[in-house]
Amino acid sequence: MQIVIIKDHQRTGVIERKTKETSIVVKIDLDGKGISKISTGIDFLDHLIISFSKHSKIDLQLTAKSEDGIRHHLIEDTGIVLGQAVNKALGKRENINRFGNATIPMDESVSSAAVDLIKRQFSHLELKLERENIEGISQEDIIHFFQSFIGNLNCCMHIIVHYGINDHHKIESAIKATAVALKSAIKIDPDHEGGLPTTKGMM
Repeated sequence: MQIVIIKDHQRTGVIERKTKETSIVVKIDLDGKGISKISTGIDFLDHLIISFSKHSKIDLQLTAKSEDGIRHHLIEDTGIVLGQAVNKALGKRENINRFGNATIPMDESVSSAAVDLIKRQFSHLELKLERENIEGISQEDIIHFFQSFIGNLNCCMHIIVHYGINDHHKIESAIKATAVALKSAIKIDPDHEGGLPTTKGMM
Protein backbone atom coordinates (compact mmCIF):
# COMPACT_ATOMS: atom_id res chain seq x y z
CA MET A 1 0.00 0.00 0.00
CA GLN A 2 1.22 3.49 -0.82
CA ILE A 3 -0.27 6.76 0.43
CA VAL A 4 1.16 9.91 -1.12
CA ILE A 5 0.38 13.38 0.18
CA ILE A 6 0.73 15.52 -2.94
CA LYS A 7 -0.41 18.86 -1.62
CA ASP A 8 -1.00 20.36 1.78
CA HIS A 9 -1.77 24.08 1.88
CA GLN A 10 -3.91 25.58 4.61
CA ARG A 11 -7.29 23.83 4.46
CA THR A 12 -6.91 22.26 1.04
CA GLY A 13 -5.09 19.17 -0.10
CA VAL A 14 -4.75 16.23 -2.44
CA ILE A 15 -4.34 12.64 -1.34
CA GLU A 16 -3.62 9.66 -3.56
CA ARG A 17 -3.96 6.07 -2.42
CA LYS A 18 -2.77 3.22 -4.62
CA THR A 19 -2.98 -0.44 -3.67
CA LYS A 20 -3.40 -3.71 -5.53
CA GLU A 21 -7.12 -3.37 -4.77
CA THR A 22 -7.94 0.27 -5.61
CA SER A 23 -6.61 3.53 -7.01
CA ILE A 24 -8.12 6.67 -5.47
CA VAL A 25 -7.35 10.37 -5.77
CA VAL A 26 -9.18 13.08 -3.82
CA LYS A 27 -8.81 16.86 -3.89
CA ILE A 28 -10.43 18.79 -1.07
CA ASP A 29 -11.11 22.36 0.02
CA LEU A 30 -12.74 22.72 3.42
CA ASP A 31 -13.59 26.35 2.72
CA GLY A 32 -15.46 25.72 -0.48
CA LYS A 33 -19.02 26.02 -1.71
CA GLY A 34 -20.03 22.37 -1.85
CA ILE A 35 -18.94 21.83 -5.44
CA SER A 36 -18.06 18.25 -6.30
CA LYS A 37 -16.99 15.96 -9.09
CA ILE A 38 -17.25 12.34 -7.96
CA SER A 39 -16.60 9.12 -9.86
CA THR A 40 -16.41 5.77 -8.07
CA GLY A 41 -18.22 3.57 -10.58
CA ILE A 42 -20.98 2.99 -8.00
CA ASP A 43 -23.91 5.33 -8.60
CA PHE A 44 -25.35 5.35 -5.08
CA LEU A 45 -21.92 5.90 -3.51
CA ASP A 46 -21.38 8.84 -5.90
CA HIS A 47 -24.77 10.21 -4.84
CA LEU A 48 -23.93 9.98 -1.13
CA ILE A 49 -20.56 11.71 -1.52
CA ILE A 50 -22.07 14.44 -3.71
CA SER A 51 -24.68 15.04 -0.98
CA PHE A 52 -21.95 15.09 1.64
CA SER A 53 -20.02 17.72 -0.33
CA LYS A 54 -23.11 19.83 -1.03
CA HIS A 55 -24.32 20.04 2.56
CA SER A 56 -20.91 20.31 4.26
CA LYS A 57 -19.85 23.05 1.79
CA ILE A 58 -16.63 21.09 1.26
CA ASP A 59 -15.40 21.16 -2.34
CA LEU A 60 -14.47 17.65 -3.46
CA GLN A 61 -13.01 15.98 -6.50
CA LEU A 62 -12.80 12.23 -6.01
CA THR A 63 -11.95 9.51 -8.49
CA ALA A 64 -11.91 5.89 -7.36
CA LYS A 65 -11.12 2.85 -9.48
CA SER A 66 -11.28 -0.80 -8.52
CA GLU A 67 -8.17 -2.80 -9.42
CA ASP A 68 -9.44 -6.19 -8.27
CA GLY A 69 -13.14 -5.97 -9.12
CA ILE A 70 -14.20 -6.33 -5.48
CA ARG A 71 -16.84 -3.77 -4.56
CA HIS A 72 -16.22 -4.01 -0.81
CA HIS A 73 -12.61 -2.86 -1.23
CA LEU A 74 -13.64 0.12 -3.35
CA ILE A 75 -16.30 1.30 -0.88
CA GLU A 76 -14.02 0.79 2.13
CA ASP A 77 -11.02 2.55 0.56
CA THR A 78 -13.17 5.46 -0.62
CA GLY A 79 -14.29 6.00 2.97
CA ILE A 80 -10.69 5.75 4.15
CA VAL A 81 -9.35 8.32 1.69
CA LEU A 82 -12.24 10.73 2.20
CA GLY A 83 -11.62 10.66 5.96
CA GLN A 84 -7.86 11.07 5.48
CA ALA A 85 -8.43 14.05 3.19
CA VAL A 86 -10.60 15.91 5.70
CA ASN A 87 -8.14 15.05 8.49
CA LYS A 88 -5.18 16.32 6.47
CA ALA A 89 -6.93 19.53 5.42
CA LEU A 90 -7.77 20.28 9.06
CA GLY A 91 -4.06 20.43 9.89
CA LYS A 92 -3.53 21.07 13.60
CA ARG A 93 -7.26 21.79 14.00
CA GLU A 94 -6.58 25.29 15.28
CA ASN A 95 -9.33 27.94 15.43
CA ILE A 96 -12.17 25.56 14.61
CA ASN A 97 -15.50 25.23 16.38
CA ARG A 98 -14.60 21.59 17.10
CA PHE A 99 -18.19 20.50 17.83
CA GLY A 100 -21.14 20.15 15.50
CA ASN A 101 -24.54 18.51 15.51
CA ALA A 102 -27.52 18.32 13.18
CA THR A 103 -30.89 16.60 12.84
CA ILE A 104 -32.02 16.19 9.25
CA PRO A 105 -35.25 14.76 7.80
CA MET A 106 -35.59 12.91 4.52
CA ASP A 107 -39.30 12.40 3.92
CA GLU A 108 -40.40 9.86 6.57
CA SER A 109 -36.87 9.34 7.94
CA VAL A 110 -35.02 11.49 10.47
CA SER A 111 -31.35 11.21 11.45
CA SER A 112 -29.02 13.01 13.85
CA ALA A 113 -25.25 13.35 13.80
CA ALA A 114 -22.96 14.76 16.49
CA VAL A 115 -19.22 15.26 16.00
CA ASP A 116 -16.28 16.21 18.17
CA LEU A 117 -13.10 16.84 16.16
CA ILE A 118 -10.83 15.90 19.04
CA LYS A 119 -8.26 13.35 17.81
CA ARG A 120 -9.76 10.52 19.83
CA GLN A 121 -11.46 8.12 17.46
CA PHE A 122 -14.86 6.76 18.40
CA SER A 123 -17.89 5.97 16.27
CA HIS A 124 -21.42 5.00 17.19
CA LEU A 125 -23.79 4.09 14.37
CA GLU A 126 -27.48 3.25 14.49
CA LEU A 127 -28.62 3.27 10.87
CA LYS A 128 -31.57 0.90 11.45
CA LEU A 129 -31.27 -0.57 7.94
CA GLU A 130 -33.57 -3.47 7.14
CA ARG A 131 -32.74 -4.51 3.59
CA GLU A 132 -29.54 -6.45 2.92
CA ASN A 133 -28.96 -4.50 -0.29
CA ILE A 134 -29.71 -0.82 -0.84
CA GLU A 135 -29.27 0.62 -4.34
CA GLY A 136 -26.69 -2.02 -5.23
CA ILE A 137 -24.61 -1.70 -2.04
CA SER A 138 -24.79 -4.25 0.75
CA GLN A 139 -25.96 -3.06 4.16
CA GLU A 140 -22.64 -4.06 5.75
CA ASP A 141 -20.65 -2.10 3.15
CA ILE A 142 -22.70 1.04 3.82
CA ILE A 143 -22.00 0.70 7.54
CA HIS A 144 -18.32 0.04 6.83
CA PHE A 145 -18.10 3.15 4.63
CA PHE A 146 -19.25 5.33 7.53
CA GLN A 147 -16.89 3.54 9.94
CA SER A 148 -13.91 3.90 7.57
CA PHE A 149 -14.62 7.59 7.05
CA ILE A 150 -14.92 8.36 10.77
CA GLY A 151 -11.90 6.27 11.75
CA ASN A 152 -9.62 7.97 9.24
CA LEU A 153 -10.98 11.42 10.03
CA ASN A 154 -9.82 10.59 13.57
CA CYS A 155 -12.69 12.08 15.52
CA CYS A 156 -15.61 11.18 17.74
CA MET A 157 -18.88 10.87 15.84
CA HIS A 158 -22.35 9.54 16.63
CA ILE A 159 -24.87 8.96 13.82
CA ILE A 160 -28.37 7.80 14.68
CA VAL A 161 -31.38 7.18 12.46
CA HIS A 162 -34.31 7.89 14.77
CA TYR A 163 -36.95 6.34 12.55
CA GLY A 164 -37.91 5.70 8.97
CA ILE A 165 -39.40 3.19 6.56
CA ASN A 166 -37.33 3.58 3.38
CA ASP A 167 -33.69 2.49 3.77
CA HIS A 168 -32.57 4.83 0.98
CA HIS A 169 -34.08 7.75 2.90
CA LYS A 170 -32.47 6.61 6.15
CA ILE A 171 -29.02 6.61 4.56
CA GLU A 172 -29.55 9.96 2.85
CA SER A 173 -30.73 11.65 6.03
CA ALA A 174 -27.74 10.14 7.86
CA ILE A 175 -25.14 11.39 5.35
CA LYS A 176 -26.75 14.84 5.21
CA ALA A 177 -26.83 15.08 9.01
CA THR A 178 -23.17 14.08 9.05
CA ALA A 179 -22.34 16.76 6.49
CA VAL A 180 -24.21 19.56 8.28
CA ALA A 181 -22.72 18.61 11.67
CA LEU A 182 -19.22 18.56 10.16
CA LYS A 183 -19.79 21.91 8.42
CA SER A 184 -20.34 23.47 11.83
CA ALA A 185 -17.42 21.66 13.49
CA ILE A 186 -14.81 22.63 10.87
CA LYS A 187 -15.87 26.26 10.71
CA ILE A 188 -13.23 28.77 11.80
CA ASP A 189 -14.07 30.51 15.08
CA PRO A 190 -12.29 33.91 15.15
CA ASP A 191 -12.63 34.05 18.94
CA HIS A 192 -10.01 31.30 19.33
CA GLU A 193 -7.28 33.71 18.16
CA GLY A 194 -4.77 31.04 17.13
CA GLY A 195 -5.52 28.65 19.96
CA LEU A 196 -6.71 25.09 20.03
CA PRO A 197 -10.35 24.51 21.05
CA THR A 198 -9.43 22.36 24.06
CA THR A 199 -8.30 22.73 27.68
CA LYS A 200 -5.72 19.95 27.15
CA GLY A 201 -3.48 22.10 24.98
CA MET A 202 -3.57 19.54 22.18
CA MET A 203 -6.20 18.01 19.95
